[in-house]
Amino acid sequence: MVALALLVPMPSLGTAASMLWWPGTLGGQAVFLACKLWVAALPLFWLLRVERGRLSWSPPRQGGFLAAGLLGLLIAAAIVAAYWLSRSMGWLDVAQVAERAARTGLGNRGVYLAGALYWVGLNSLLEEYVWRWFCLRQCERLFSGRRAVLAAAVGFTLHHVIALAAQFSWPLAALGSGGVFVGGVVWGWLYLRYRSVWPCYVSHAIADLPIFVLGWRIIFGGS
Repeated sequence: MVALALLVPMPSLGTAASMLWWPGTLGGQAVFLACKLWVAALPLFWLLRVERGRLSWSPPRQGGFLAAGLLGLLIAAAIVAAYWLSRSMGWLDVAQVAERAARTGLGNRGVYLAGALYWVGLNSLLEEYVWRWFCLRQCERLFSGRRAVLAAAVGFTLHHVIALAAQFSWPLAALGSGGVFVGGVVWGWLYLRYRSVWPCYVSHAIADLPIFVLGWRIIFGGS
């Protein structure tokens, strides 16, 4: 419980600082970065100093990459379908999204591409390390396997709710938050089944790709 209390609120704090309280400011970005570093460092500190464990690369000894790839493609298809649904329902204001992207620096093509590479290539791995390898394992000490997956998925979803609410209308933010929660459940199940972050990472990275392709279309294509 202590580990979860030290971890779970921090991404929400950093997201709120950078996207709600002080968007586009040095202070907001500094809080976001500090929270990001805390979230990255805490699992290692807890493993080495509290649990007295040893470092591991989480080797995928049981495989799982085929299931991970298929599930990633399924989530990616659902994201594209949700995009077209939101357009048809009038939930997506393209001009508003572009304006808010500009406020956070993502209106620049180079910055956007660099951010996309970071989020797909590195941040998705960081999130699997934090939320599946660390958070889910802590939840397993409190709950049974399925309930632990749900609890970790809730923690994973919280800061995404803030980020989505800061950029989109409430119906689209609610739809996206539900999708994030489902993704957290899927990747939690993959971790329980295969006990490695790497299948989770593959699935997560595949699911992230259409988000940035569609984001490019919205911000720079105007549609």
